[in-house]
Amino acid sequence: MLGLGLCISRASASVLNLNCSLVLLPMCRILLAFLRGSQKVASKKTRRLLDKSKTFHVTCGVTICAFSVLHVAAHLVNVLNFSVNYTEEFLALNAANYRGEDPRKLLFTTVPGLTGVLMVLVLFLMCTASTYAIRLSNYDIFWYTHNLFFVFYVLLLVHVSGGVLKYQINLEEHPPGCFHPNTTLQEDIPVAGILEEPFPEYTPEPFQAEPEPFVQNNVVRICTEEPKFQSHFPETWLWISGPLCLYCAERLYRYIRSYKPVTITSVISHPSNVLELRMRKENFKAKPGQYIILHCPRVSALESHPFTLTMCPTDTKATFGVHLKIVGDWTERFRDLLLLHSNQDTEILPNFQQRNYPNDDWQCYKLRRLYFIWVCREIQSFRWFADLLCMLHNKLWQENRPDYINIQLYLSQTDGIQKIIDEKYQVLNSRLLIGRPRWKLIFDEIAKCNRQKTVGVFCCGPNEISKVLHKLSNSSNSYGTRFEYNKESFS
Repeated sequence: MLGLGLCISRASASVLNLNCSLVLLPMCRILLAFLRGSQKVASKKTRRLLDKSKTFHVTCGVTICAFSVLHVAAHLVNVLNFSVNYTEEFLALNAANYRGEDPRKLLFTTVPGLTGVLMVLVLFLMCTASTYAIRLSNYDIFWYTHNLFFVFYVLLLVHVSGGVLKYQINLEEHPPGCFHPNTTLQEDIPVAGILEEPFPEYTPEPFQAEPEPFVQNNVVRICTEEPKFQSHFPETWLWISGPLCLYCAERLYRYIRSYKPVTITSVISHPSNVLELRMRKENFKAKPGQYIILHCPRVSALESHPFTLTMCPTDTKATFGVHLKIVGDWTERFRDLLLLHSNQDTEILPNFQQRNYPNDDWQCYKLRRLYFIWVCREIQSFRWFADLLCMLHNKLWQENRPDYINIQLYLSQTDGIQKIIDEKYQVLNSRLLIGRPRWKLIFDEIAKCNRQKTVGVFCCGPNEISKVLHKLSNSSNSYGTRFEYNKESFS
């Protein structure tokens, strides 16, 4: 088993994920993480589908918006038809009170109309605030408007209680298309036509209390009574109560689990607006590849953000850490708060929730070689983990395993600087390449050197590159090498 670690970032190796979910369907991250790591989900394809939960969430949100437009358009047409084509034939089905009634009165003075307008407004705010530009510039706006889905659910429950939708309760006595003898026949059949028809001959058949069906072209019956209508019983709560209960239970579990704060032991400032945060928490266990949800009440009472662990606790060391890229308002306020208290010995600031590490059952594989490919825009970004990479390289040389890890660094943009500044990073300077990786050639070279082997591809980076790597992993090669693609997911 070989590992191809792809760490592609515009500015960092472990960046803050701001691609948060869209509308209405609450994300239950803990439940999804539990299912992802459960032994009951043995299929790798199923686990990867669970990793797409955020994509599914966004897709559902876009679908809701699209069908909401159709729903609103249909109601606007109905309101106009109720006003213009008002009739007294079925008063129970008429939303208008008289012909020519202002349609705006039906929209803003009735319970279904007013709640519908408010739901459209809430949905519009949630959609516009979910755009990437707003999430990046002011995450608070996105977060607080996104939590309006609680208001949306309340309005939805009230919306269906107006009783506009009705159904007929006497279909046996008044089937669709029948004629009522007291109204329909008198109005629709001309008198002259009736008088011209000959009287039927007398028959000794007994008188029937119920009128026999009046058949015309084998489809028409005589009605025995007027149609009666009744409003539908609201059933919306049946569809939303389950997801809401799961979401509320998860929020309560998060609060209980993160009640004990974490102690910050040190804050290290790196180039390109990156902070390395080292922490310690009692009974905290983690494995490489895990992420934590960081929540700092002094920065925001509601916001929380996922970060990949860049330093994991061990049996002999309890310290763990993350790298934070300052890219938004939350990270800016968090940085200011950390630097403000950096002179104190110990400062207890954030809470966080631990995520269960998924059991992917890699024990059957033996790692033979690791290809570490890191792409950055700025030369300073490589210094974040330069010491760690150099230390790992020297350790492997001392253990006579120099080929165990293959490091390739790519600088996608350059201003003429082609060195990592310090001479102590000479090992990395010799592995620094200018330009973007030629992924097809890299995959072909790895496949050629590892014929008939399985190579695991692990990607953390932009979606554009992720799609390219996913496509290359699924494509066949002439060396019989199999690539298994995996992408970092904060679900």
